[in-house]
Amino acid sequence: MSAMVWHQVRYEQLSFWRNPQSAFFTFVMPVLVITIFGALFNGGSASSYFYGVSPLRYYVATIAALSVLGSCYSQLAIVLATRRQNGILKRVRATPLPTWMYFVGLLAHCVLVSVVVAGLIVLVGRLYGVPVPDRSQWLPIVVTLLLGAASFCAIGVAVAALIRNAEAAPAVVQFVLFPLVFLSGTYMPIQSDTVNVVTGALPVRPFNDALLGAMAQGTGFAWDSLGVLALWGVLGAIVAIRRFRWDPRPE
Repeated sequence: MSAMVWHQVRYEQLSFWRNPQSAFFTFVMPVLVITIFGALFNGGSASSYFYGVSPLRYYVATIAALSVLGSCYSQLAIVLATRRQNGILKRVRATPLPTWMYFVGLLAHCVLVSVVVAGLIVLVGRLYGVPVPDRSQWLPIVVTLLLGAASFCAIGVAVAALIRNAEAAPAVVQFVLFPLVFLSGTYMPIQSDTVNVVTGALPVRPFNDALLGAMAQGTGFAWDSLGVLALWGVLGAIVAIRRFRWDPRPE
């Protein structure tokens, strides 16, 4: 059984690297963004505007969170919508491969990619003087990354279940993600209490806050934020289980 799961993960990896554009936007774009921020904010000191840390430490955490969103939400939803329209999911459904094993392989691939990209972002930050987190912070960081990846995978599958066709997938995915990323403080801290309260009940800001606390502030587990994130993961899984379709939607 473990051999079959590993084979499925390997298949997803091969499929991923055969699409250079997907690999570029998943791996290179977050690294490019943090490189640009490193050039802009190199040497910046801690500031209350950035919640008591330097701007670059802030962005290492939030861009790492963004990389998880890219691989576990955006790419996953688009890939599933495309595979469904092309009949790939229908053919997979007809094979002896268990459904759960197919999704375990796919989700494990997404989690693996997101963790690797987050590690690359930390390394780029180190080149600009951002210290590598202490060993005492590693467990909260790993738990936060894994929970975030799992939750956004569930949300990605749920959104894929609601997408009618592959052509609409990028627009639907970005319609949901684009405003949340900006309003949740990914690119700049949000000073509006009202906006922070609203986005605090949605999945992106809690993930940003939990990863910021674990990676930059050294505060350990942000249980409140992790709880909100886990709740969204459960809701996404429920929608995915109830609404996911293997056959193309009729036009």
